[in-house]
Amino acid sequence: MARATHTPDADLPFDLPRVSARKRTRAVALLDALEAEYPDAHCELNYATPHELLVATILSAQSTDVGVNKATPALFKKFPTPAALAKADVAEIETLIRSLGFFRSKARAVKESMARVMEVYGGEVPRTMDDLLTLRGVARKTANVVLGNAFGINVGIPVDTHVQRLSRRFDLAPEGSNVAAIERHLMALFPRERWCKASHLLIWHGRRACGAKVRACVHPICTKFGTCCEAR
Repeated sequence: MARATHTPDADLPFDLPRVSARKRTRAVALLDALEAEYPDAHCELNYATPHELLVATILSAQSTDVGVNKATPALFKKFPTPAALAKADVAEIETLIRSLGFFRSKARAVKESMARVMEVYGGEVPRTMDDLLTLRGVARKTANVVLGNAFGINVGIPVDTHVQRLSRRFDLAPEGSNVAAIERHLMALFPRERWCKASHLLIWHGRRACGAKVRACVHPICTKFGTCCEAR
């Protein structure tokens, strides 16, 4: 079968994998099915401003969204702005997020990232991948979450544990792919304007139907598109 190349966008720093037209058609059909199943899929971290989403996403590393959402109301009430967080004592931040794993390193990341937002970006969360990656505690996944949800900018796809698992189960990435490779394959398969939503849809399905412990998923989407009955 002839192979099609996803046309690379000029602003991407890397080339996307070659995928067949058949695989792209199948991937879009899967995305359509997920969107029909979860029309309200969205980021489940609670936030009101871009900086709150940035902080919440930093805190979400190796923690659940539910746990983060329990910790952030008190944090954001006491330190409501990037300036307030930048000036906060790390120990005070630690106290407010103590319920989260790695709370000490996360507290330093929150303070230092907000300090850089103030010093370099005039108190505004930056809107480019390169700038976001200069902030402590921010890797590509976090930057993708902030760009996609706070600003509607699609430069990549957030890949968490649910997206990793379902990418394998739905055969969206080659066996053994790491997070970076999974993201690039998803970017090649899905339309760019749906990159952020694709992540939400996979996450919602992973949380609500095809979890890590599921060994024989009988959800209609899984039986049609996946290998979930033989979950890896």
